[in-house]
Parts: sequence; C-alpha cells; structure tokens
Amino acid sequence: MRHGKYPLIVTFLVPPLLLYLVFVVSPYLQAFQISTTDWLGYSAEADPVGLANFEALLHDGRVWNALKNNAWLLAVVPVLTIGLGLFFATMLNMGGRKGRAGVTGVRGTAVYRMVYFFPQVLSVVIIALLWKEVYHPNSGLLNGTLRAVGLPAPTWLGDPRTAFWCVLAVMVWANVGFYVVLFGAAMSAIPRDIYEAVLLDGASRWTTLRRVTIPLLWDTVQVAWIYLAIAALDGFILIQQMTNGGPNFSSDVIGLRMYETAFGSESKFGYASAIGVVLFFLTLSVAVLALRAARRDRIEYS
Repeated sequence: MRHGKYPLIVTFLVPPLLLYLVFVVSPYLQAFQISTTDWLGYSAEADPVGLANFEALLHDGRVWNALKNNAWLLAVVPVLTIGLGLFFATMLNMGGRKGRAGVTGVRGTAVYRMVYFFPQVLSVVIIALLWKEVYHPNSGLLNGTLRAVGLPAPTWLGDPRTAFWCVLAVMVWANVGFYVVLFGAAMSAIPRDIYEAVLLDGASRWTTLRRVTIPLLWDTVQVAWIYLAIAALDGFILIQQMTNGGPNFSSDVIGLRMYETAFGSESKFGYASAIGVVLFFLTLSVAVLALRAARRDRIEYS
C-alpha cells in the first residue's frame, strides 16, 4: 500500500485475469477459428472452408432434429421444475396449519428437504445409470410395478415415442430438489407477518402463492429460469448415458450431436466446432431473452 492502491489492485487482478483469458476465452476463440476449417481433429492439416460448415448445418436433418428436442426441453423442463420447486417449497415452509405460532411448515421439514436434495449429491452419470435400471423392460422397478398390478410393461427407453420423455422426466427429477431448497431459503427470509395478514383476509394457499410468494421471490425465480434454460440446452451427459440419442435419434440433443460429430466415426472437428458456435450463441440469446422477458420491478419489504 506504500506504493498506492492501484499497483496492489493490478497485482491481485492480473494473474486471475490471465488465467481466465488462457483457459476460458482462448478456447472459445479457437473454436470460432476451427469452425471455419475442415480439420478432422487428428491431423496437422486444416484447410479453411469459410462458412461452408455453417451452410451445411442449415441442411443437416439430424441437427434440426436435435434442436427440436432441445426446444422441447427448453419449453418443459424450466416450467415443470420451477413449478414443482415452488409447490414443494411452499408446502414445506407454509403447509402447516395456522396456529398460535403463526404460519408454519409441515413437521419434519428438515428431513423432507434432505430427501428432495438427495439427487444433488449424486453425479449425473449415477443418476442416468440408476434410472436406466428403473426403466429396464425386464427387471426394472417401473415395469415390475406395472406387471404386479396387471398393466402392460412398455420398453420405455427402447420406444421412440417414449424415450425422450423418459429422459425429460429424469432431468426434472434430478433438478427439482435443488430448487426446493433454493426457494425454501428465499421464503424463509420473507416476514411471516405478510403471510399471516394475507391468510387472515381469507386468501387461499394458491392465491397466496400466486399473488404474494412468487412476486417476492421473482429475482430467485428469474435466476432459476436462466440456469434451467441453459441446462435444457445441454442435457448431454444424461441423454448420452441413458439413450445415446436413440432409438432412431428420437432423444438426440445438440450437445450429443456435436460430440458424435467430433469423436464419432465421422471425426469432423471443424463441423462439430460450427455446431458448438451455434450452441454458444443460442445459449447466450436464450439467457438474454430470459432476463428481458422476466424483468419486473423489484418488490422490497422491511
């Protein structure tokens, strides 16, 4: 500090900034450059092809099919996950009866939170393998239960009509527990006097959730929406481990399509990089649009 605050600030900021530039910004820039070549990934030759890779994307049916599945994930996963998260968090924090202690949650709230949060302590690969066994057509828990009650047992992950929706259900299951805890923590910061006054006025639980809780938690809901939208545009590990995009590409997503293009039999790193560039701008656009669409005046309470 004897030499001034600015040399001290520069000393602490330059090393992490350099690391960020080398390990984060540099790979992005390299991906943009590789996307304009025909590099196969394992050779030293990489001839420039301009925008040919991007033009080929416009006529690639598999890429459009993957984007369609990502669009379904983007439309369904955030809505279901946030809706279930808000519902369970409301039940845990305000599901009890109103008594002398005011508005309270249900008994055993801490246990329920731990159960809901449990999927978060598992890796995505473990979750995928676990549910792959649940969906197993012969020895799976789901089909075993259906047979026990005399119902037909489908081949969940082997049927193009159901494979994608089975993976979507697992994605919601794996994420909802985190948002139950997140929304519950945000609700605990809201003064109980607000809820007690609303309930005394005769408002139902649904009206309280829609008119009071969600507006007061809107900043948290907005952040959750962006995170889930980004997750919906990915979904790579879960789908690769459960279905690998099948059957007949019915559960394919853009991240898996990029991986298969780069490391599959085609080994087209240049073309895969073009897919990555499109995914980068698509994710950035979705995040910006979500921020703008969810913008509201902030409600403050004391």
